[in-house]
Amino acid sequence: MITNWFCTVVLGVGLFALIASGQNEGGYNLSQRINRIRDLGKRDSQAIPALTNYLGDPDRDIRVEAVKAIVKIDTASSLDPLIRATHDNDAEVQVRATDGIVNFYMPGYVSRGGLTGSFTRGVRQVKSYFSTRNNDAIDPDVTVRPEVSQALADEIRGGATMDSRANAARAAGILRASPAVASLVAALRSKDSEVIFESLVALQKIDDPSAGPAVSFLSRDLDDRVQATALETIGVLHSTSSASDVRSALGNARNAKIRRAALGCLAMLGIPDDRKTFQGYLSDKDADLRASALEGLGRIREPEDTPAIEEAYNEKNADTKIHLAAAFALVSEGKVDTSEFSPLRYLVENLDLRAQRNTAQAYLIELCRREDVRKALLPLVAEVTKDQKLALCPVLSASHNEDVVPVLNSLSKDIDPDVALAASKALRTVGKTTQ
Repeated sequence: MITNWFCTVVLGVGLFALIASGQNEGGYNLSQRINRIRDLGKRDSQAIPALTNYLGDPDRDIRVEAVKAIVKIDTASSLDPLIRATHDNDAEVQVRATDGIVNFYMPGYVSRGGLTGSFTRGVRQVKSYFSTRNNDAIDPDVTVRPEVSQALADEIRGGATMDSRANAARAAGILRASPAVASLVAALRSKDSEVIFESLVALQKIDDPSAGPAVSFLSRDLDDRVQATALETIGVLHSTSSASDVRSALGNARNAKIRRAALGCLAMLGIPDDRKTFQGYLSDKDADLRASALEGLGRIREPEDTPAIEEAYNEKNADTKIHLAAAFALVSEGKVDTSEFSPLRYLVENLDLRAQRNTAQAYLIELCRREDVRKALLPLVAEVTKDQKLALCPVLSASHNEDVVPVLNSLSKDIDPDVALAASKALRTVGKTTQ
């Protein structure tokens, strides 16, 4: 006990001495000061105050090293100085601080794929970083501090470079930072395609329908990636007021990519006026267009379309995405039985297949917002596979309804720890959304 106490005291004194010496470094050169900072970064959160002092240093290399050290410590105490660093006038400091904030809420982000890593690999890697879409997002049960969201909003509007602004937009999406929506909408008017693209993806993840109408003008953008993503965003945010712009994009599509995006958007909107358009694509050779047409008809829910949808569902040798879309459409129209070859059971079975899991899960999330679908699905949960249980937990929690709680409670006691953890997360999400 005495030995442990003595070691603690010695370490504390050593840290205090190092911190104190860091406040008066006039006699040290840049290399020596950086070494001091790196030494502090190997310690715990007690070193944060000393590292924070370096964030005001006139030398940007010192500030960069300070941010790197703070990110490395990675505790709740790191957030305040990182928020401060997002307002730095140097882009690398801003980017490292932003990635560090994301890393706190999503451990491993910096090492796995944040923009920070590109700084050590050259300009080409930095520029290519935004060419790949990021699909990360924190779990719905995670709460992000308001100061973090505001810092990202400020950086989106006033980052030192377009790269730092685009990176802040990406971070806002990953953290589902609702307070940043206004800044993201303003960023859609940027002249930089990367900033626009990242802002669109972020708006999809945050899923605030009020932003939908602001995206409409980008449905005519000359950049294919921006236009296609804008059309997708309009659909995700269910901006029915943008329908005329989407129809125009479909009619004037300059390539298959835009045509698919436009029809997919109309399918997500599910407006009865587009029923004939969907019917016209039911026999198209393009599987994506056929799938969108089936989705659209399923959301319109016109009984006269059921025979055509059933034909697609039972069609031999058709692309799996057509079968999945037809299954979704049939369940949406009210076919909620769970017999062996029923469309609802088919969607659940596809949760076992990696290639189809995301599509089937997205369909089930939408369908399970309806009480009749939940009542049919809940009894199946006890008999499904592990992968199906893991995929169904977020499906049930996304329904925002208390009737899923008993099933999730049961799953939280599952003998498989992965299932139990997923169910516990889902229960926390339901608790947040039903209060």
